[in-house]
Amino acid sequence: MITIKARYKGELECEAIHIKSGHKIETDAPVDNNGKGSRFSPTDMLSASLGMCMMTIMGIAAENHGFSIDNTEMEITKIMASDPRRVSEVIIDIHFPPNNYSDKEKKIIKRSAQTCPVNMSLSPELKRSITFHFKEA
Repeated sequence: MITIKARYKGELECEAIHIKSGHKIETDAPVDNNGKGSRFSPTDMLSASLGMCMMTIMGIAAENHGFSIDNTEMEITKIMASDPRRVSEVIIDIHFPPNNYSDKEKKIIKRSAQTCPVNMSLSPELKRSITFHFKEA
């Protein structure tokens, strides 16, 4: 069964439609690669997918173990390289609300983030710099 239907709209813009929900995502090439930078670029989406997958899997793990990561925020920085042009590093800073997480909960959070399906699918050559910031109440 098809998951996503995508099309090139022209002028370096693309759209993808999620078949089940009908939700649409549009991309544009970044300014440093001939685009207008008016939307997420495909490489932005790759970086965002990694972060969002980590948060989703952390949320599932937290629910399964009886605690919450609600209001956790993430900052994602994408570093590009050339020859060949590619994402060379994704820097992710994860900021947790002051919930007084136990050492066990912190371990569950970190393990679940690092084993999310997107992270496990990316090339080992892609550097991931992930920092977990836990605020104490």
